[in-house]
Amino acid sequence: MANSEAINVDIISKEVVAIAQPEAINGNFQVISLSNLDLLSGRFPVTYLFFYSNPTSPVNDFDHIFKSSLSQCLKIFYPFAGTISENPNSGDPEVICDNRGVLVVQSKVDIRMEDFDFYDLDRYLEKLVPGDSNFLVMIQFTFTFDHALGDASAFSKFLLTFSDIALRKPVSFSPDHSRHLKARWTPRYDPIFDDLFINCTMEQIRAMPTISPLLKRVYFVEKSSIDRLQVLASENGTRRTKIEAFSAYIWKIMVNAIDRKQKSCKMGWLVDGRTRICNTETPMDNYIGNVLSLASAELTVSEINRGSIADIAETINKSILRVTNDTHFRDLIDWIELHKPGFVLSKILMGHGTPTVVISSGRKFPVSEINFGFGSPLLGTMSSTIQRLGVGYINQRQSSKGDDSWIVSTIIWDELAAAFESDPDHILKPMHLRHVQL
Repeated sequence: MANSEAINVDIISKEVVAIAQPEAINGNFQVISLSNLDLLSGRFPVTYLFFYSNPTSPVNDFDHIFKSSLSQCLKIFYPFAGTISENPNSGDPEVICDNRGVLVVQSKVDIRMEDFDFYDLDRYLEKLVPGDSNFLVMIQFTFTFDHALGDASAFSKFLLTFSDIALRKPVSFSPDHSRHLKARWTPRYDPIFDDLFINCTMEQIRAMPTISPLLKRVYFVEKSSIDRLQVLASENGTRRTKIEAFSAYIWKIMVNAIDRKQKSCKMGWLVDGRTRICNTETPMDNYIGNVLSLASAELTVSEINRGSIADIAETINKSILRVTNDTHFRDLIDWIELHKPGFVLSKILMGHGTPTVVISSGRKFPVSEINFGFGSPLLGTMSSTIQRLGVGYINQRQSSKGDDSWIVSTIIWDELAAAFESDPDHILKPMHLRHVQL
């Protein structure tokens, strides 16, 4: 691998791309209040990385096509070109659709694709992401979004629309920017939510206790390994999902990477509520914003060591089922309503208590479809420039090979990375270009 000190990123140009005809936007939505579920985002920066081979033939006028397509896409996703500020009366954050635009940085990196360290993102990530907090979306080799704008479902719709416009395909997607998920007329919730969530300021989020050091690593998981874990997780007679099986494996490994004084550890799972929230007048498929909650479970060290993959997968299944329903999301929206103003986080994310790993499934997130005119990416993954995080974080998504293998992006502590890589089953393989070359 190339020496990180030798990696230079030369800035060729910086340009703010905005909506070409902002007057075409519906004036009724010039200010959009963030929904209660948006307040769970922590405004963490979310970065998606796509790596492409050089096109075999030159793409004519690519710079113009890319930026003009982005401008057209922003006309459809106009909040993404705005800013977020605090309402002076309510104290709640809101999106000001002022067409500030998206920062696009064109750069050149003096490294060949085959020399790039796809495994250790700490070596490059800060250099590949523009360091400007004045924009909700930034592009420089990467796409970086303010999490308050939306979740993975929302960002995937943006990227797919952008790609379709660049390829001159018809755009049929019509986003819903209404943020219509409101509290009930008389807010109410199960008292257990007081134990699960906490309201906080952005200053408290930025100062949260953190894993030290945070390692950003990317792994490859073969389809055969995933299938084998699913078979093990289903041995009790109930077929478990791939995520449940993978999570059970992670928990078994994690228990060997925590302080021996710890008697237990936790896992969490991000859950998308779009298919779980009922009785909405507007379909949720096109909803742009955050519709996430967090399921969690705690097991003792002895329970994890004693239990089989199938036993642990059963615990995971029961924990997730407690969240995948309309009542949970309605109660969560109401809980947040009664604890505003300010932001909200799941308590386990704040780094208090037992060691925790949170898993997010990006299996539906597009990779090969993100084509701007020079082919599909060799690799697509995600990470974050976040500096403080109280838990380990693992994100899984399909690889670009189309064979049901996975790319797994992690933000973890060093002992956990060592445990993954020393496991004799070699489920998580440090990412290398050879894993995705077709």
